[in-house]
Order: sequence, then structure tokens, then C-alpha cells
Amino acid sequence: MKMTQRARRASIALVAAAAIGGSGVAVGTATAAPAATSAIASTTSSDRPAAVGGDARASYADVVRQVLPSVVLISTGEGLGSGVVLDRAGNIVTNAHVAGDATEFKVQVPGDPAPRTASLVGSYPPDDLAVIRVADPSGLQPAKFGDSAKAQAGDVVLAVGNPLGLSSSVTSGIISATGRVVAEPASGGSPGATLPDAIQTSAPINPGNSGGALVTTAGEVIGIPTLTAAGGQGGAQVQGIGFAIPANLARDIARQLITAGSVTNSHRAAIGAQVGTVTGQDGAPAGTGLVTVTSGGPADHAGLRPGDIIRAADGTPTPDTQALAGVLAAAHPGDELTLSVIRGTQELTVKLTLGELPGQPA
Repeated sequence: MKMTQRARRASIALVAAAAIGGSGVAVGTATAAPAATSAIASTTSSDRPAAVGGDARASYADVVRQVLPSVVLISTGEGLGSGVVLDRAGNIVTNAHVAGDATEFKVQVPGDPAPRTASLVGSYPPDDLAVIRVADPSGLQPAKFGDSAKAQAGDVVLAVGNPLGLSSSVTSGIISATGRVVAEPASGGSPGATLPDAIQTSAPINPGNSGGALVTTAGEVIGIPTLTAAGGQGGAQVQGIGFAIPANLARDIARQLITAGSVTNSHRAAIGAQVGTVTGQDGAPAGTGLVTVTSGGPADHAGLRPGDIIRAADGTPTPDTQALAGVLAAAHPGDELTLSVIRGTQELTVKLTLGELPGQPA
């Protein structure tokens, strides 16, 4: 059985900078927010980093013992991944790309040799999050979640999951940056996603870690690991650059999926239009074209029409849909964008007030 491919990859592109690596192969992109942006070298599981506050520690065995029972192995017909126990009712949060198109799962709980059956509660691909529920929740130990808004560069973290099918594995590192906007590539069973406010970490994230736990030295889950970076020749995996979905967002989306069966409040900005990448005569991306405009939506109110081409948003070039998605992921509903638009032979400047990305049914 193959691993779910994401501990996925994304090639890195900082704002106003070219993609890292000689070939510039783009498997995905990440843009930097103005929060903590220092990139710090990775730490392996054999290293002994200093704890937050400078308290040197020779071992995190106590943290591992606390967290491991709450991180499960999830198996589908397509691959393996990880999940974090939310509650004693059997709800488990994972990545949407781990769940894929499956509705039934096998869940391996640490300390229990017999796999348990589980079913899909709901999935929200725009944030790459899903919730599944085991039929037999006996003995499940819910994870302790922390406040991911307090995460900062330099904090020591552990990544707990099932990389390459090696159950209950732990790697260590630090938070390298917060506030990243990261684009995940589409793959089988997943349409891809642009993730706002991702946590960047040097703790190694490998295939099978997806959906697991990024935890502090206090044993609190502050993120859900989802992908690693790739760049250079052939999009080779980059060492020491991985990304996690903030725990605050994961809990909020999971709560909506559990209580309503769908996401009713996405907190995500949208322009109210279907878009596609426009290709120039040389075959290169030349802008983001509006395919359809939602009646009464932000684009409609701003006077945009199908066929218009957005070349930049608030000064950020938007040569393709992924670039525009990155701008929107960093914005909030109600924000105003200044768009540079091509309409036939005209060059227009359009002010647009963003709406909210609609929730999706489970």
C-alpha cells in the first residue's frame, strides 16, 4: 500500500522572490507573511534542542508518552496517514487529502493490535481538513490542544505520526516561521488547497505524517502537519521545511463538521467568481481570467465581467490562479483589494471588497 503523498510537497517562493532551486519546478508555492520569517536549520530526532525559555532538556520521553496515545494510524484503500483524537465520542481530525474520496477507514489505535472501523463525518478540502469517527471509541485518549496563535519562531516542537507506515514515530525541530500562506498541489483524490497562516517547522515531515500532531514540549497540539517543501532539480524534497495547519483553525473547522455536517463559516475571503489561468502566445501563464461571475457577489458589485483578466492584486502579480489564491488566503472577508484588470484592449484599476468563501457540504 502506498503512502498518502503529502507529507505533500510545495516549492517555496517568498514574496517578490523566485522559486528556490535551479529548475524552478513548481509543485506548489508558499508566500511569506510579515510575521516571523526567519528560516532555521532542521533538527533531527537524535538532536537535543533547548526547550522554550532556554531550559535545556536531554529527553522529551515524558511528552512523547503523553501524546502518542492520541495519534492514530489511518488506512484507506489508497494509502496511509495519521489522525489526532478530538474527543471520547471517537471523532478524529486528519487531512482531507488523507481521507481522499474514502468514506470508510481502518484506524489503528496505539496499544490496540486490532484495527477499528471508522466512517467519514465530513471533509473541507479548502483547508485540507477532515473528521472521521471510529465505531468503537472505547479507550480513546483525546489530545490536549494548545493555542496556536501563541506559536512563535524558535519554539521547540515534536512531530508525531506514522511516517512511511512506521507507527508512533516522533521527530523534533523548531518552529521556523508562522503566518505562511502555502499552496498544496492537486493529486488523486484531492483538488489541492491554499492554506492560510500555516506554521513552518524544521521537524521532519514525511509521507504518512499528514494528519498527525505538531506538539509543544508541554504536550499540546498546536498544528496538524500536512506537507513538506520541494524545489531544485526535479522538485526534490527540501530538508527542514515542513508546514502544519494551525490547531485553532483545525479545531474550528472540525467542530463545524461534527455539529453541522458541513462548514458553515469558512473565515476565508473570496471574490465571487470562477477563475482559470490565461495562457499567453508563448504558452506561459499571463493572468487569472474570470470564467463566470456570481450574481450579486463581490466581483459583480465591482463591475467585473467574464473574460476580464486579473493581472495583479494589491500590487502582487497574479499570473495564474494559484497566485490569486495565495493573495485571497492571506486576506479576510471585508478587506478591499485593488485589482489590475485587462478587458480587451483596456487596462482597468478596480476596487473590490472581498466576500466570504462559501462553506462546502460534507
